[in-house]
Amino acid sequence: MPQVARQYSDYYYYGGDVRTCTAVPKKKFEGSRYSRNNRSVSYIRKRRSPKADKNRAIARFVGSILFLLMGVFILPAAFKNISVQMFIKTPYSEIQADVKQLLFPTVKYLNNNLFLGEYSLSGAYSAKKAGMADLLEGEPMTGLEKQIIDILPQFESIQPSVFVWDYNTGNYADINSESLYSAASIIKIPVLLSLFKTVEAKQVSLDDRMVLKTYYRAEGSGGLQYKAEDSTYSLDELARVMITDSDNSSTNMIMSKIGSMTAVNRQIRAWGLKHTSVHTWLPDLGGTNYTTARDLAKMLYNIENPDFLSPSSRSIILDYMGHVKNNRLIQAGLGQGATFIHKTGDIGKMLGDAGVVTMPNGRKYIIVVMVNRPYNSPLGKDFIVKTSEIVYQYMSAR
Repeated sequence: MPQVARQYSDYYYYGGDVRTCTAVPKKKFEGSRYSRNNRSVSYIRKRRSPKADKNRAIARFVGSILFLLMGVFILPAAFKNISVQMFIKTPYSEIQADVKQLLFPTVKYLNNNLFLGEYSLSGAYSAKKAGMADLLEGEPMTGLEKQIIDILPQFESIQPSVFVWDYNTGNYADINSESLYSAASIIKIPVLLSLFKTVEAKQVSLDDRMVLKTYYRAEGSGGLQYKAEDSTYSLDELARVMITDSDNSSTNMIMSKIGSMTAVNRQIRAWGLKHTSVHTWLPDLGGTNYTTARDLAKMLYNIENPDFLSPSSRSIILDYMGHVKNNRLIQAGLGQGATFIHKTGDIGKMLGDAGVVTMPNGRKYIIVVMVNRPYNSPLGKDFIVKTSEIVYQYMSAR
C-alpha cells in the first residue's frame, strides 16, 4: 500500500533507498506525477548545514546569558524598588490606593465627574447646562476709555488690561480685556465657584473636614502654612480664608477635595470661559495660571445669576468676598459709602483686582484691572488706584 505523504516533511523521495532516490521538494510534490502513481513514497528531512548548527548554538548561548543577567540584576532591583514598596506603610494615611485605581490609573487624571468620592469618565457639561450667562453689552463707554488711556504716559512701564461693565445700562469700557494675563491669586475666584457648584451637586458639603498635610502647604500669602500638622478644617473655613486672606494652602486643599485642577478646568470650560485655566498648585510664582479681564467680569456677573448659583451659595460667596483684607487697590479709589466685593492677585510681575462696586445711590458696576509691571514696581498699584478713581467719578456723573 502506498504511504500517505506527510505534510510537515521537508523533502519526499521516490524509488530506491535514501542514497539512490529521487528527492522532490514538498511544495512540488502535491499534484505531481510522484503523488499520482501507485508506488510507495517515503520522506526524508533536509539536513542542516554545520554553519546553521553553529549559529543556533550561539543564539542559545546568548539567550542564556541574557536570561541569567535578568535574574541576577533586573528582577531583584525591580522587587526592591517596586514590589517591596507595596508593603511599606505610607506616613500619609489619607492617601489610599484601591483596586479600581490600580486597574484603571487614567481614571484619576482624566475624570470628568466626581460623585460620592468616586472618579468616573463622563461627557462634558455644556455651557448652557452650567447656567453661566454672558454679559449683555450695550454701548462702549468711549469717554471713560479715553480718560484711562490718557493717564498711561504716567505709567510707561506697565501693560494694563481693564474691563468695566455697568449693571444699569450694560455699557462697558474695554482696554485689552481679552489679553491673557497671569492670574495670581485671582484664580481663587473660579476655584471658589467650582467649590460651590460641587456643593450644589451634593458631591461635597461645606461641613466636610480636611486634614492639613505637608503636601498642601504653600508659601506666600495666608497663615495656614504655619498651622500644626494634622489640624483639621471645614471646607467653609478653608474657603473663607482662601478669599479673605488669599490663603494658598487652603486653595490647594479645596482643589484636591473637588477633583484637583482637572475638575476645576472642566467646570471652567463648561461655563463657556475659553481663556481661564489652572495649571499649577499655588503659589503659582511662575504665572502659569491664566485668565482675562473679560472672563473675570463674566464670573463676577454670574455670582448673582439665579440660574447659575442658588441664593444660599450666593449669600455665602458675597460674605467671603466682602471681607477681603487687601483694600489697597480698587477699593482705595472708591468714594465714601461704596461697598466692594472682590479678589486681588499679586505675583510680583502681575498685580490685579476684580470685583463689583455698589455706590451709595445703588448704582453697580463690575471693574477688573490687571497690570503687567516690572517686578514689584509701585507703578502697578498706583495705576490701579488711579483707574478706580476715574471709573468711580465717571459712574457718579451718570
